[in-house]
Amino acid sequence: MANSLSDLPLQPKPTAAYLHVPFCHRRCPYCSFTVVADRQDWMERYVNAVTVELSLLNTARPMNTIFIGGGTPTLLPHDLLQRFLDSIAHWLPIDTARGEWTIEANPNDVSDELCKLLRQSGVNRVSLGGQSFQDTKLIMLGRDHRGGQLQQAIRIASRWFDEVSVDLIFGVPGETIDHWRSDLDCAVELPITHVSTYGLTYEKGARYWSRLQRGDIVAVSEEVELEMYTTAIENLSQAGFEHYEVSNFSLPGSSCRHNETYWNGEPWYAFGPGAASFVDGVRRVNHRSTGTYLKRIESGESPIAEEDVLDWETWTRERFVFGMRKRKGVGWECLVNVGKCETIETIQRQIKLHVQDGWLEWCDGHIKMTTKALPVSDGLWKDYL
Repeated sequence: MANSLSDLPLQPKPTAAYLHVPFCHRRCPYCSFTVVADRQDWMERYVNAVTVELSLLNTARPMNTIFIGGGTPTLLPHDLLQRFLDSIAHWLPIDTARGEWTIEANPNDVSDELCKLLRQSGVNRVSLGGQSFQDTKLIMLGRDHRGGQLQQAIRIASRWFDEVSVDLIFGVPGETIDHWRSDLDCAVELPITHVSTYGLTYEKGARYWSRLQRGDIVAVSEEVELEMYTTAIENLSQAGFEHYEVSNFSLPGSSCRHNETYWNGEPWYAFGPGAASFVDGVRRVNHRSTGTYLKRIESGESPIAEEDVLDWETWTRERFVFGMRKRKGVGWECLVNVGKCETIETIQRQIKLHVQDGWLEWCDGHIKMTTKALPVSDGLWKDYL
């Protein structure tokens, strides 16, 4: 890595920000994120700490997109949630008529009272961590809501917000193709504008990982998981959703603009425990322990635990790989204009091989994945990094 940013193209100032809220009712068995369960006693300290971290900006920074993720942001009591949103609005002002302000919500927390608070504070998009509409599957996933509660949460949220997104998981032990089709059928019948679909993964540190190693649960086969993924593409596309990123589908005009910041290689701020930012060519990650994050902020120390200065070559490669997650791919002329020349040439040679093998294709000045490449895309990118 370079020791300075002198060789990196001039970076624009961030117009996107991510804020991580680590609190959950309980930790789901598949989760390895930065979360803490049953720590209501830390919530006020957390809101105070994030307010301090935001103030380190020194001046308000206008935003185009804000994303509040978790964890479960809506687990915060309404008075603390209001303070939290007020701090964000002060330091990260956003024009909600043109900008996108998203908050993740737990289905059980959604009510007209909550939606009114969010809407009046400037939030204009809600992302529900639903995972499934089937009770048996939700129990298997350790979720605290049921399918009927998720449907009700969607209906309530849609009365207040034009943009409502739902996450769905497939490939749960014991799940069949018919079970997954049922989830998809239910989703398209509800007032949803965006769907994210994820195959269940087994991450070290999550309870499911240990259970898998012991043989307590059996993962679905790769063949079944592939069929579930292609079924999602087919069913959601037939229902009018655009498959605009490997795992994401939206009605026309309803893609997640904040996530496109990451895929386009643009800079963003990040606040809260475990949050990762990318500013002026430097990737910084806050301490992943919520307790340590709080103590550092409260003692006047920096919450940053990791810092990585990207050189021009690494930045070019990452910009290409992240951009390839989009179904429209990467605009080649744009990449050539900002990327490091020698690195572009190396990428171009690898692209030629992947085009010959049927994994990539050219379309209207963009290099993009073929349909054949989608299920195995993660395996392609090691050749570019």
